[in-house]
Amino acid sequence: MRKLMLVLVILGLLSLPLMAQDYPKAEVFGGYQYLHTGTIHISGVGDIPDSSQSWNGWDASLRGNFSRHLGLEGDFSGTYATISSVSSSVYTYTGGPVVSYDAGGKFNPFVHALFGGVRLSGSGFGASASLNGFTVMAGGGVDAKVNKAISVRVIQADWLYYHFGSQTIQGVAIPTISQSNNVRIATGIVFTF
Repeated sequence: MRKLMLVLVILGLLSLPLMAQDYPKAEVFGGYQYLHTGTIHISGVGDIPDSSQSWNGWDASLRGNFSRHLGLEGDFSGTYATISSVSSSVYTYTGGPVVSYDAGGKFNPFVHALFGGVRLSGSGFGASASLNGFTVMAGGGVDAKVNKAISVRVIQADWLYYHFGSQTIQGVAIPTISQSNNVRIATGIVFTF
C-alpha cells in the first residue's frame, strides 16, 4: 500500500509541469474598431492634401494557440464612412503570427504581425466602384481576464499599410494608390476555449 501511495505522489508531482502548461487553445474576439487613414499617396501624382479620414466599424479575430506564448491569428474587419456624399467601406482580411505574454495573471499583453487583403468600396451619385489591394498590420494590445472563459480587450492598436496596384474600373485607369499612416484602435470581448 505504501508503495502504491508513493507511486501516486511521484506521478502527481511529475504532472505539475503539465498543469503549468494549461493555456487557452483558441480565442475568439469581437468588438468595435476606429480607423484613422492617413494621407493618400498616388503614384505619379504624390500626396493628396487633406485626404485623411476617420472610419468606424467592427473587428473580429480567431486565434489558435500552439503554446502559452505563440499562436496564429486570422483577423477580419469592416469600417464605414461617408466622404463627400459617397458611402464608403474598407474591409480587411488578414492572418499571421501572434506572441503573447500569458503569465497566468489578470492581464495578457500581445503583439501580432498580420498580412492579407483589403477591399475599398464606394457608392454614390448612381455609381459604385471597388478596389482590391494588399495590407499589412502590426501592433498589439492587452486583454484583461474576467474569468477563465471571458476577457475584455482593453485596447488593441495597430499600424496599417494599404497598397492598391493600378487597375481599370469601368474603363477608367486607376493609378497605384498607397497609404502608410493608418492607425486602428479596437476594443471588445474575447472568448477563450
